[in-house]
Amino acid sequence: MALDQDGVMLPRLRPADVARRGATFGLLGVVPLVVALSITGHSDRREFLAVVSGVVGLFGAILLVIGAGFWWASARDVRRVRDWRTLTTQAASVTVVGPLFLRSGLFLLVLGASALGLHQLVAAAPYGSSLHS
Repeated sequence: MALDQDGVMLPRLRPADVARRGATFGLLGVVPLVVALSITGHSDRREFLAVVSGVVGLFGAILLVIGAGFWWASARDVRRVRDWRTLTTQAASVTVVGPLFLRSGLFLLVLGASALGLHQLVAAAPYGSSLHS
């Protein structure tokens, strides 16, 4: 990998790459969420999925907005977490935290949307099916 004059790895991060990776991690995070279908009791399962969907979605939205704001504030100097050692001022940490929050926010939003989808699936399950028992 090439380095610029400050020692930052090139090429710089792009929002589309960070978003794609966050969404991919979110989809991979759905696999453990499917374990929630083993919760006994239909209402308990629905309640768990509804709470997970709301809480995770809210935190995801907050992190996404904060990350986008940090990305905007850092202008064109966006760095990877491994470029942390290249920071020279305390305020420059925004250049690393922005992409981290953006990726984490997208991860949580995808996970929350998946929990909402599972909640709808469980809620619409007919009586006597394996999702309703």
